[in-house]
Amino acid sequence: MKVKLKTNKGAAKRFKITGTGKVRFRRAKRAHIRTKQTAKQVRGARANGVLKDCDTPSVIQMLPYA
Repeated sequence: MKVKLKTNKGAAKRFKITGTGKVRFRRAKRAHIRTKQTAKQVRGARANGVLKDCDTPSVIQMLPYA
């Protein structure tokens, strides 16, 4: 009998695998205290990001059933 793999719960809350196998993540510094940030920073944090190809394998390893 094979042992089940454990999902890294910290990674599961932060990353999502797309249908094409890319990894999406939420931008930092968008929760609160946005008055200190410039308009450019606020606009840049608005969109979700896509992880670089070199970092993708390590995240996919943490999410074995995603």
